[in-house]
Amino acid sequence: MFRPALQLAGRTCRRGISTKVPRTTERAEHPGSSTVFTDELVFINPKEELPIPTYRVTDRTGNVKGKAKISDIPSDKLVEMYRKMALLSKMDKILLQSQRQGRISFYMTCSGEEAAVIGSAAALETSDTVFTQYREVGVYLWRGFTLDSVMNQCFATHKDNTKGRQMPIHYSAKALNIQTVSSTLATQVPNAVGYAYSNKINNKNAVTATFFGEGAASEGDVHAAMNMASTLSCPTLFICRNNGYAISTSTSDQYYGDGIAVRAIGYGMRCVRIDGNDVFAVYNGVRAARALALEHSCPVLVELMTYRVGHHSTSDDSTAYRSIDEVNYWDREDSPVGRLAKHLIARDLWSTDLEDAYAKECRKEIMTAFGRAESERGPNPLWMFDDVYDSPSPHITEQREQLREHLERYGDNYPLDKYMPLD
Repeated sequence: MFRPALQLAGRTCRRGISTKVPRTTERAEHPGSSTVFTDELVFINPKEELPIPTYRVTDRTGNVKGKAKISDIPSDKLVEMYRKMALLSKMDKILLQSQRQGRISFYMTCSGEEAAVIGSAAALETSDTVFTQYREVGVYLWRGFTLDSVMNQCFATHKDNTKGRQMPIHYSAKALNIQTVSSTLATQVPNAVGYAYSNKINNKNAVTATFFGEGAASEGDVHAAMNMASTLSCPTLFICRNNGYAISTSTSDQYYGDGIAVRAIGYGMRCVRIDGNDVFAVYNGVRAARALALEHSCPVLVELMTYRVGHHSTSDDSTAYRSIDEVNYWDREDSPVGRLAKHLIARDLWSTDLEDAYAKECRKEIMTAFGRAESERGPNPLWMFDDVYDSPSPHITEQREQLREHLERYGDNYPLDKYMPLD
């Protein structure tokens, strides 16, 4: 029988900030730190320090806890947040099944992390530029990315705005102020800091938000980016989805410290840890972090504690490294979608009848967009050479013509009828 740890998807360790070290009032003048002298040799033991607490508003049944306050989210916006979370969940199931059937080549779900993604997206402004990792299609949906756009990208049709040149789930939406997804772990994080620095020197009243997982937080890019954001005072939100697993590596093997949030302290950054399955806590926390970043022109690290219910991707079988009982426990006991549904029903903002009707509506819309994309032709093969550079270089032009000549000569050996004609 699976028994959950006391904390969400993370090792219960201690924070390396001690108030027990004897101190004097004489300040040390070394340029590398801001501190005072002590006449006692004391080693700080992080296991003696309390862990960073996890902020929440509602419990697993959707009830408000203690002194927590529900944010001032208008009822219509709150219902829309739920609708987007439910849509995302249903879309994930259908596209996962379609990959298993061989109809698309690859997919990654957001199962169990819907509140972390939609809650964050709803707390940001459209003027805020977002750099996602690869599990944040909910940000796209929240900002108006259509189901047709999702399906055209996953099927790599000629209507895909990246011209079919990216593998599935690698979306791009310049019009929605979201940067293109990249497979390479954590490369988006320093890019986000650079973008935030540009906003700062141009006096733009906006933050840059970048998403990444706790596994990606081990990449050197993340550490370099945090240090750069801190020393340059860049208004950047580092939003970490700590979902318990970096592919097959659990957090117990991934790090020994108190999660990811504590790392911000070493870089002189503000940080907060949030129950990522509580959409109210996520919304409140990200919105407050955004306000801090703008007011002080500073970076803020937000750690969202959640659980990855799905496999890492369709290339992964998570039963090889975790039990079915563990997955079922989280799916049953702390579904972000189910938690918000209970809350809305208790406030008479939702009902079982509305749920049944919306489930049918979602499936119809998803399958309609799915069918349209599946029947579309693929992109013109020559489009692969477009946009490599601002203007085509001689070697790109030469390669394009070589492919054209090859296809014109040997086209009968390829299913060119499934693609747009050569131009």
